[in-house]
Amino acid sequence: MLHVNRREAIGVGLTAAGMVALPPLSDQTAQAQIPAASGATMPIRFTVNGNEVQIVVDPRSSLLDVLRETLHLTGAKKGCDHGQCGACTVHVGGRAVASCLTMATKADGHEVLTIEGISADGLHPMQQAFIDHDALQCGYCTPGQIMAAIACVQEGNATSVERIRERMSGNICRCGAYVGIVAAIQDAARKMEEV
Repeated sequence: MLHVNRREAIGVGLTAAGMVALPPLSDQTAQAQIPAASGATMPIRFTVNGNEVQIVVDPRSSLLDVLRETLHLTGAKKGCDHGQCGACTVHVGGRAVASCLTMATKADGHEVLTIEGISADGLHPMQQAFIDHDALQCGYCTPGQIMAAIACVQEGNATSVERIRERMSGNICRCGAYVGIVAAIQDAARKMEEV
């Protein structure tokens, strides 16, 4: 009886996998798989935090990259770059969006609101509520959490703990400050209604 240990089995498998020949790609196929760097640009105009902006962007640029790299508004964070964590949440046309998945060209003609623009004087009630309820720890996700929380209140979804949790489920806090976040939203919802 032949005894093969795990290491030998993996080695044989890797060797066999390396010996499988793939058909060569034609030049036409290879070119189709690699996007051409055409240098194409597109002018866009939108309002960011009340200021009109006119810039020329690569049509493949995400709104997050334009905000951070071109406009130097670094409040929205690049967490996962796949729309799964919510750290990049901003408002476009009054709706909360993951700016890492939103093409910059989609902002053309719209109003964009980032964490830097939510309050002209002092703290926004949601920011104050996050402080009061200790709804942050490392703070990396906090700008996105606050932007999503403001949208939660404005959309009428802050009526119960369950609805808040459902609406905020796209925003991940790796530190686990969820109890404080829900309490902050409930508190800020009352204050935002008074304003």
